[in-house]
Amino acid sequence: MVDWLEQHVPGLDVNRAAVLFGAATHDIGKTVHVAELSGPGSAHEEAGRELLLAHGFSPALARFAGTHASWTAPGVTVEDLLVSTADKVWKNKRVPELEDLVVTRLTQASGRERWEEYLALDDLLGGIGDGADHRLAFQAAFPVSA
Repeated sequence: MVDWLEQHVPGLDVNRAAVLFGAATHDIGKTVHVAELSGPGSAHEEAGRELLLAHGFSPALARFAGTHASWTAPGVTVEDLLVSTADKVWKNKRVPELEDLVVTRLTQASGRERWEEYLALDDLLGGIGDGADHRLAFQAAFPVSA
């Protein structure tokens, strides 16, 4: 997503390293709340943020563990939106409200029409989502018991 974004909207200021860190660590709290590895729950969000802070990561990076499910909160950055979108589309789950927020940021930065940005993002996310069944089947092949 970040590679695409850098090419598609080069004028959008995005902290690439922060997005990659957030994408890699947003669910780290599931090591504390292992039932949430295969079931629903949100306890891992604050636990992940606290875990990262306790291990010396900055609040600016640790926030992704807590914000990846709260994209409507005040002060949400484009980096937060990208981590949240990646989290969803990895499973081929599409969230129109979230994607609309991303399209708004793309439109503001590019100056293109909203429909153009929607179609471009939709194409990207559809391509990423296409591999979800394989990824999820691989993950399910290694169950974790609580």
